[in-house]
Amino acid sequence: MSRAVIISLSVLAAAASSAATVLIINFRDTGKSSLTEEQQAAREKFFGSGKELPPIKDGQEMRPRW
Repeated sequence: MSRAVIISLSVLAAAASSAATVLIINFRDTGKSSLTEEQQAAREKFFGSGKELPPIKDGQEMRPRW
């Protein structure tokens, strides 16, 4: 096999695997959550809700100790 054939086959294989990956990811991403309401509540309790954090008051932000 010549070098050009090997390079073209490897480029073709990379393109095919990229296309397959994109198709699989788009197929699985349906937009609806697969979690039950109980699982969502447990997730929000553990990780916190998606709400914005309250503002930092009285200069309590992280500062170096020097």
